[in-house]
Amino acid sequence: MDQVKTDPRIIRTRKLIMDTFIDLSGKKEFKDITVKDITTEAMINRATFYYHFEDIYDLLDKVLSEVLLVNLKSEVYEKEEINEQSLTSIFKAITNFQMSLSNRCHRGYEDTIARIIRDQLEVLLYKMLLKQHQVKEDESLKVAAVMLSWGIYGASVEWRRNSQDATPEEYIKSAIPYILKGIE
Repeated sequence: MDQVKTDPRIIRTRKLIMDTFIDLSGKKEFKDITVKDITTEAMINRATFYYHFEDIYDLLDKVLSEVLLVNLKSEVYEKEEINEQSLTSIFKAITNFQMSLSNRCHRGYEDTIARIIRDQLEVLLYKMLLKQHQVKEDESLKVAAVMLSWGIYGASVEWRRNSQDATPEEYIKSAIPYILKGIE
């Protein structure tokens, strides 16, 4: 089974479908993109699409998650502790991600985007907290990661709505000492 997941042909096809979807989302609203549009553009059949994704919403979920993970550079942060630099970089990545989506995704999908951002942040922050506190698992750290992920997401939404005269770094910088005080 692991060989199937790492088969280069499967990886290439999955990437082709995702890239095609991203290209189409630059030309059309998500609500107007169909599986037929994707399969025609990618020159694959419907069965191939459904081998990789349950439906168009599953594809949206996977694409947004992967793009967010790339923006977050999660593999780098997982090895770091939560500090001023990492929080600032994470906040900046989240605001950049949201800004890049603002022209591509219909307002009706904000809940999906919000859930993906919070879920990915929660996993990342939990790993960072575990490393920082040198424990294997801890329920209180899971709760802290949930609170931090929702807080960072909420602050990014607030920045986008009201404070774009300040850079994301300037916006978050004043709150970081209070956040870190609680983490330490």
